[in-house]
Amino acid sequence: MENEMYLSEETISNKIYFIRNQKVMLDRDLAKLYGIETKRLKEQVKRNLSRFPEDFMFELSKDEFANWRSQFVTSNSDKMGLRYAPMAFTEHGVLMLSSVLNSDKAIQTNIQIMRIFSKIRQMLLDTTDLKIDILQIQKKLENHDKNIELVFSYLDELTEKKESQKPRNKIGYKK
Repeated sequence: MENEMYLSEETISNKIYFIRNQKVMLDRDLAKLYGIETKRLKEQVKRNLSRFPEDFMFELSKDEFANWRSQFVTSNSDKMGLRYAPMAFTEHGVLMLSSVLNSDKAIQTNIQIMRIFSKIRQMLLDTTDLKIDILQIQKKLENHDKNIELVFSYLDELTEKKESQKPRNKIGYKK
């Protein structure tokens, strides 16, 4: 039974968008993953609106909605049902959905989604750590480059001094 409900990581991660500087999933994508109609998902959310503060769920503004639609090439069948701006659920909002959608599929799907969000968060942390390491190396190289430049400037000075000196008479036995 669990194998039937398993969704690939790619399927889930392709439905995570970055809107308002947050990783979110849209109501229609979540409904598809849960195997229910978007209308039913929205009904459950509206019945339990107190569980979804703005940092858990928000509705896309007209501009965000238009921008989102223009970014994705969608067929006419995909545009059907998009007369209203979709609800966007943050990670916490998706987690809260499991408390209002009482089905085994919803619970299993939510577990998978939470794992994907955790992986994404970890990848971002790893990337941030890597960026910090690179910046530290760059700073060391800048200091190193300055030291190398200083050594070369000293060598240039020594070379100039040597060239500007008069030739010395040889000392020793002449044959």
